[in-house]
Amino acid sequence: MIDYIKGEITELTPASVTVEAYGIGYFINISLNTYTSLTGKKQAQVYIYEAIREDAHVLFGFAEKSEREMFLLLISVSGIGAGTARMMLSSLNTQELASVIAAGNADILKSVKGIGLKTAQRVIIDLKDKIKATGVGQTDMLPLANPSGEEAVAALVMLGFPQQASQKAVGKILKDDPSLSVEQVIKVALKML
Repeated sequence: MIDYIKGEITELTPASVTVEAYGIGYFINISLNTYTSLTGKKQAQVYIYEAIREDAHVLFGFAEKSEREMFLLLISVSGIGAGTARMMLSSLNTQELASVIAAGNADILKSVKGIGLKTAQRVIIDLKDKIKATGVGQTDMLPLANPSGEEAVAALVMLGFPQQASQKAVGKILKDDPSLSVEQVIKVALKML
């Protein structure tokens, strides 16, 4: 099993990255969140999940270990394959996904392409306890649990701030004072970012 590949990024698209390590170029499928993390970098360390099938050996890469852990949890659910799990991690980052599953919010999961109500419910039933037990992605779960946090993160991203930095800032703000309005959260976050 390959744990990670570290090397020079020779090609980067929203769906894949090619990392050259010791003269070998590895084609790795990635999520949009990993793409955002790798954008602008010349070197990378990409955590790997290797899917070995009869007809192919496919590599899936992640910028952070927590994203790979979430991916592994998702593909453990019946009916969720590697492609669907990657789509889910492209639509929501690890913290958002953990927060949505822990809160049992099937509507947000249904908004992901390829996920219907039954699959969303199965993901919640199968992973709710595992996410709480393992703590995957639970560093800043407040933004999605709080509607004003969700709106504040969206507004900050529209203003050009990175999504992960925005979520961390908003999560910290709402942890200190969950009663703040969207406008107040954004004003405080702008001072932090």
